[in-house]
Amino acid sequence: MKALLISTESAEVLFHWTDPEFQQNIQEQYGASQEEGQGLPAFEDSISTLFAPIIISCSSMVDRLGDSYTCFTTENNHIYVLHQFDECLYIAVNGDGQEEEDDLRRKIYVTKKMIEVLFGMVTLSGGLLRRELRPQDTEQRGRLWKHLQGLLDSYSNLRENDQSFLVEAVERLIHPTLCEQCIEFLERRLVQQLNSSVERAGEEVQHAFILVHTKLLAFYSSRNASTLATSDLLALIIMAQNMYPSNMDLDDRGSEDVESTSGSGPESFYTPQPSPTNSSSSEKQVRQETSVFEFLDPDIQMAEDSLHALDVPPPDPSTPRRVFLEVAHKEGLYPMMPHSMYCLPLWPGITLVLLAKVRGCALVAFSPSLSLTPCFCDNPHQVPTSAVAVSVYMFLEAFAKLEKRLSEGLEGSSATRSQPTIHDIRSKLDKFIKALGPSEIKSSQLQNVWSEFKTRAFARGGPGFNKDLLPWCKNMKTQLCGVYRQCFLSNSGPAEAARKLSPGLLERAQTMLQEKLMDWKDFLLVKSRRNITMVSYLEDFPGLIHFICVDRSTGQMIAPSLNVTERTTSELGKGAVAQFIKSKVWRLVSTSRRYLQKGYSTVTLRDGDFYFCYFLWFENETGYKLEAMEIPVLPDDSAPIGMIAWDYYRKLLRYYSKSHQGEVVKCYELLTVHLGVIPTEIILQHCRQLASKLWEPSRNPLL
Repeated sequence: MKALLISTESAEVLFHWTDPEFQQNIQEQYGASQEEGQGLPAFEDSISTLFAPIIISCSSMVDRLGDSYTCFTTENNHIYVLHQFDECLYIAVNGDGQEEEDDLRRKIYVTKKMIEVLFGMVTLSGGLLRRELRPQDTEQRGRLWKHLQGLLDSYSNLRENDQSFLVEAVERLIHPTLCEQCIEFLERRLVQQLNSSVERAGEEVQHAFILVHTKLLAFYSSRNASTLATSDLLALIIMAQNMYPSNMDLDDRGSEDVESTSGSGPESFYTPQPSPTNSSSSEKQVRQETSVFEFLDPDIQMAEDSLHALDVPPPDPSTPRRVFLEVAHKEGLYPMMPHSMYCLPLWPGITLVLLAKVRGCALVAFSPSLSLTPCFCDNPHQVPTSAVAVSVYMFLEAFAKLEKRLSEGLEGSSATRSQPTIHDIRSKLDKFIKALGPSEIKSSQLQNVWSEFKTRAFARGGPGFNKDLLPWCKNMKTQLCGVYRQCFLSNSGPAEAARKLSPGLLERAQTMLQEKLMDWKDFLLVKSRRNITMVSYLEDFPGLIHFICVDRSTGQMIAPSLNVTERTTSELGKGAVAQFIKSKVWRLVSTSRRYLQKGYSTVTLRDGDFYFCYFLWFENETGYKLEAMEIPVLPDDSAPIGMIAWDYYRKLLRYYSKSHQGEVVKCYELLTVHLGVIPTEIILQHCRQLASKLWEPSRNPLL
């Protein structure tokens, strides 16, 4: 019984996601539409009717009390978590007891993050975002919602089964030699050939990385590229998994075949080797079950939901997806900058992802310091570059700061002291709008609103900077977001002719990498399931069952693999035993986050036969542990601790670095699970030794 809804204050549904149980409950309560072709609107009406009292109640409390509820539990133990982002109300529901308040709040924030990746700065305008999330065309709306639902399904599945998404950090495949070879191949051959080809059509590949399921085999960034934020990388992995989902059941069978032929599998574990099976019968079984996936009509599986019955073609690798990611300049961070994402499947479970920056001539460009650099071209159909997006963001930031100060009651010069000020950008915005004139971008509304704003704010004898200017600040932000939308999202504007890497060029890149990894393919698929095993740590740390160590400065983690399927065997056993240990690990992570939210950086607790430890600490770049500090306490309804939706650790590092000026500060986390019979002093000694051992250069040189 799970659901997530995005709606307006008038209970208009902008997006919904429900699991089969919740959907069936709604259909039983309100009845399914019997008219052919009316399933989608009828289900929307049912959802709207169900949530309308909650939405109206929430809006009334905001209007009359200036406050609203963020979470409540009904008599039948259904948990509702609500959060208002601008003009959109997010509601997450759980009725089966599998998710708590923190889980639902995290799901809301991750959904918002994925929408920002897909729509960029359009999310900063409630009116424009409503149009994007709820297109007038029913089929277009159905395709969009199905795509968002797929992303949410992929995230939920990863968070339930993948340790890297549990702690929200990237996990690398540990094989230094192969990783180095792949990075060198990406740099000297693949990316270089792509960017030097005449078929790249104005795009420049800035990042290239290879995924084996969700684990990072190799990552390369060009010299002039900005660092890819961990939150964006995790979001891209979710998108790649949604486009080409991993089939873990078939991988388990494949890994067993590889291990049985290599003989390395049973030697790595203390558990007995499973009884051998007849190879011919097992191959026949694999072929039979594979054929089910090949010939089963997907519409049959999703017939209960009429929205899912829409026929969505498989992704075309040569068609890029526009994504909006954070870019770092020396002056600061600029979120939601446009990129083109190419996802090329090499084999099932192994994917190459390319991130390209459009290099076409801009209509007008500003440097991050807001010095105007006009860059006109003879062809008005040229695609705007990310420099235009930087300019729009700078303007939006200035109006947002002014709006905030006016809302706080500041007027006159006190309202314009923020950086950059409205006075600083006045001439820049005039030139920006003038440069839009000869292009296809419709800027007349922006021109009219800006003229009225200047008359009210700057004209002699005018009202000046007071609260009367608030509606015009909001209107200016809407118009700027509208220009951004035309540049990078509109199907009828310059983005329609967006340049992209040619299909032939992408096919050659795909073939090159397949030839490079052909001999490693099966090994990589097995390695992704058993990246690190506990065997190599048991001799030094007797009684240690599991650990997770995270470098929050780089957003990377290292942990022994947790395989809980009936087919795979590990040190933890298999099936129910491994599932029990996994549930303990997941609970430890949840518990540690709750304590961290309350300001605790160290947690030790005993749970039956197990002893849990959690530590957060800081080091300088030489590895010297810095003194402990008081962790800020967060309110209960704050954004969830993590790195996907809200980078808590980046803010924590900034907070700690204030007392260590001129010093590079790194942040680490360690979670351990020991047998409860191990003495406490031995467990703490293990934790200290493990923390120093895990990030040794000789052990993991690429981490």
